[in-house]
Amino acid sequence: MGQAGVAASEATAGPVVLAAAYDGLPDAVVVTDADGVVLVFNAAAASLTSIDQRAVSGRHICEVLPLVDERGNDWWEASGPGRRLPRVTGQPERRLTFAGPARDHDFNVTVRYTREAGQLVQVALCLRDTASRERIERNRSDLVATVAHELRSPLTSVKGFTATLLAKWERFTDEQKKLMLNTVNTDADRVTRLLTELLDVSRIDAGRIQMRKQIADPSVILHRVLAGKVASGTAGPDRFVVHEDGELPEMWIDPDKIEQVLHNLVDNALRHGAGTVTVVLRGLSTGAEVSVADEGEGVPEANTSRVFTKFWRGASRGNGTGLGLYIAKALIEAHGGTITVGRAAAGGAEFRFSLPAGAPVFG
Repeated sequence: MGQAGVAASEATAGPVVLAAAYDGLPDAVVVTDADGVVLVFNAAAASLTSIDQRAVSGRHICEVLPLVDERGNDWWEASGPGRRLPRVTGQPERRLTFAGPARDHDFNVTVRYTREAGQLVQVALCLRDTASRERIERNRSDLVATVAHELRSPLTSVKGFTATLLAKWERFTDEQKKLMLNTVNTDADRVTRLLTELLDVSRIDAGRIQMRKQIADPSVILHRVLAGKVASGTAGPDRFVVHEDGELPEMWIDPDKIEQVLHNLVDNALRHGAGTVTVVLRGLSTGAEVSVADEGEGVPEANTSRVFTKFWRGASRGNGTGLGLYIAKALIEAHGGTITVGRAAAGGAEFRFSLPAGAPVFG
């Protein structure tokens, strides 16, 4: 709400010019004079409160926008002492309830005071709907619950096997020890993948995906991913069919990010699909296109718009965080590409993404 200072400097321009300046702001803003008479009620505020923007000018804020705190006290009256203290510059964000004509509505409200020579001249309010904040908090709770659930199983396994080996090492054959240690290693890898996913999600949500593009061959990356699945015992070599069509142009991509995308898509097909996993790599004049298809039940058409959202696993989905496809979409879009889901020819799900050839970035 740094706009309060602008309001003071433009007061001489008249209320029409002042209101027009605030209408371009995305947040709901209400500005009053020192007595609480409304000077500005921008378009976002009118939309948020369903109040006619033309009917508020010159009226007192208590009449236009009656706000009460959690104890039911009138906000304007309760904040009077703060407005009269020269050193008070405003109020931090707090939840206030708007007693609307149809129903009550909660807003997160931030207040700033504009003073001249220590005297209050204007009060500026910024209102935000609580729904977006509650959605963020709910996502955080979902993330914590998901992490706790996904970590519990592998950590229990690691703890159980290591404790057993330490206590009864002499009683087990070499083959039994190898089996236990392989299980511990697999579960440790599972924990590592989970932590990597969480780190990726935090970077994506913060808009801090770091791309290290270089000349790389998507075909080499693809075969490395499939070989890794076979080597780890996740799937046999007969589970995969690979087709490569057309000649690829020189591709400037982040090989680690593309490997992660392919890993997520192939892992998704193996875990939730069935039958053969068919991977097609096509060279285009503008870049490359890759599709990963399985022969399972596929994704219902009603759910295709939700597949790439955070935590989505579908009604019949098994283990997993529900973050793999969300991360894959973000990484493809960071390359300037697109990713979609549809029905494969064999009836399962087909994920298809395109990558522009790109070019090195200098400077």
